[in-house]
Amino acid sequence: MAQLRPVLLVEDSPNDIELTLEALERSRLANPVVVARDGVEALDYLFRRGNAAGGGTPQLPAVVLLDIKLPRVDGLEVLERIRREPRTQHVPVVMLTSSREEQDLIRSYGLGVNAFVVKPVGHREFFEAIHDIGAFWAVLNEPHPGLPEAPDAGGKI
Repeated sequence: MAQLRPVLLVEDSPNDIELTLEALERSRLANPVVVARDGVEALDYLFRRGNAAGGGTPQLPAVVLLDIKLPRVDGLEVLERIRREPRTQHVPVVMLTSSREEQDLIRSYGLGVNAFVVKPVGHREFFEAIHDIGAFWAVLNEPHPGLPEAPDAGGKI
């Protein structure tokens, strides 16, 4: 059986992490979810640095759910670094943020984000948005052919 690629959630708000994990669980998404609480943790995970360093080739995520306003390294810088590196440049990235600033939207798309989603304020709407994002990017979306396959997987999520 093919190994599922993880979903990388990059979020610093404990409340938003809890809600997102609960929404993904309720949507019965089978992919494991990895949580990074700031931009440095996200980059360490993606590039296997620091505490995330380990043996073997790291498995790239099916999708990165990325907040913009993060401590240490913000989401726009994380996105820029993902797109700059050939190994990660085709990993889907969804900005999942409370920012409604037009400059953030313009800069995100300029850096190559795949989607920009403003977090809904209502609990039910938030759950529906997370369900739809998870279902599309982790299940329905066909990954770029240049994306390295998951270890022991047939290339499909």
